[in-house]
Parts: sequence; structure tokens; C-alpha cells
Amino acid sequence: MLFVLVWSGTVNWQTGSGTTLALDRGMIMGILNVTPDSFSDGGCYQDMNHALDRARVMIGQGAGVIDVGGESTRPGADPVGADEELRRTIPVIESLRAEWDGLISIDTSKVEVARTALAAGADIVNDVSGLRGDDRMIDVCGESGCGIVIMHMQGEPRTMQSNPHYDNVVTDVRDFFEERYTTLVSSGINAECLCFDPGIGFGKALEHNLSLLAHLDELVIHRRPLVVGVSRKSLIGRVLGDDSPGLRDWPTVALTAATRLQGVLIHRVHEVRDNRDALLMAEAVLSAG
Repeated sequence: MLFVLVWSGTVNWQTGSGTTLALDRGMIMGILNVTPDSFSDGGCYQDMNHALDRARVMIGQGAGVIDVGGESTRPGADPVGADEELRRTIPVIESLRAEWDGLISIDTSKVEVARTALAAGADIVNDVSGLRGDDRMIDVCGESGCGIVIMHMQGEPRTMQSNPHYDNVVTDVRDFFEERYTTLVSSGINAECLCFDPGIGFGKALEHNLSLLAHLDELVIHRRPLVVGVSRKSLIGRVLGDDSPGLRDWPTVALTAATRLQGVLIHRVHEVRDNRDALLMAEAVLSAG
């Protein structure tokens, strides 16, 4: 299969009140899980100093966004209350904002957490529910002018991997993106705030994930950028026959290069340096074409 380039040129992404990012190259979104139970690094960065040290490492290695998450969304994860999620995330966001002027994302589907994180200095809301969990989230995001990552997920984390079914996963995900775009823009969200994530591993079997990765060009709507998060996910283990998330970093790098060559602009990963290098090589290939 020949890769189909999603697009070339520059696309604008509004990420905070009055701030517009001109995306013409791939960008790394570094994952900072301040949780005890995330699937590959749970418990590593619950301590404030450890979390900030990890953020500094990712920034130094080239991350353009730090995505702070206080609730695991791995398959089978139990929900966390808003108070606990706030306790985990807000001090990290406040401290990181005090020393860094780059982009900070809050990975949450709770309106209280999103509102407080934005007030603390976050620029982006990354919502696995696609702003469907609470109608107030639309108002909070619209009023702030923040960047918004709309992700597709069938079901909810606790049960999403229980026999997921699609008539056509590519068509279904694209239709979801179209519905979200229409609903959110008609509700007053600036279209340039939006980007879309197909939700690899969220309510999808292996064949669904691979089909989405093979047809990313069909998921682009209204020239809005795609976010792809494949880092250390179980589809890699299924393909390679390896159950250890810690051994999935190099396959993640391969997928980062492959998805960038298809035009994906934002790549959400745990390990920044090697994925940044993969993007640099992909950019060299794209610029030579």
C-alpha cells in the first residue's frame, strides 16, 4: 500500500485565548500521567518533583505539548472523582506554567477539571469523550478559546474493549468527527480550536486499529489536524506477540514515522527523543518530495 498524504502546507490550530499555532511540521505531545494505574507508567510520576522532572526531560527532548493526565483511561480502568483528579493535576500544571511558556494540555473529560486546569495555565483540553460527557464542557472550552482534542471512543474505558463492533470503522469514526465538528461549531466553538483523534485502542479490536492507521487520509475533515496516539499500546503487542508495554517504544517510533508520512501533525507519545528523531527523518522525506 502506498501512503496517501493527508495534506501539505500549513494549518492553524488555536491553542488558548488569542494564540494560534501554525502547524507545518509534525509535533510531539509528551504524555505525563500523574496516576497510580496508567497502563505503562502508572505510579512513576505521582510525586510533584518526579512529574516536573519528567516534564523538563520531555521539553528538553523536543516536546511541543505536555499532556497532563490524572485519570487512567486504560481498558478496564475505574473512574476517578473530580476532587482526586484535581489534586493530582492542578499543582503540576501550575508549577509547569510558572517555568515554561510552551503548550500544556489537560487530559480530562470532567468539566470541573478542565475549567480549573485552564485557569491554572493549560492551553488545551484533550477529552477522550469528545466533549460528550458533560454539555458544560462545550461552554468552558468555547469561552476560553482553548485548543480541543476530540477523540473517538466506543463505550467507556471500563467496558470499551468488550467485543467492539463496527460496520465500517473508518466510516463510523469519520461520521463521528463530522457530527462533533458540526455540533461544536454551531455551539460557538471556533473551528480552528479543533483537532481530531481516531482513538487507537479505545473501543477497537486489532483489525479496527490497523484499518484506521491504514486510512488516516479518510479521517481528515475540514482540514483540521489529526492527533494520533499509538504509544506502547496493545495493538503493538498483538502484532509482535509481546505483552510488555516497556518493549513497545521502538515499534511506536516506526508508527510515528509512518503516520507523519501520511500527514499526521500531532503525535502523542511517552518517549520523546526517538519519536522526535523519527519526525525529523519523515520531514526530510516529505520536503524532498
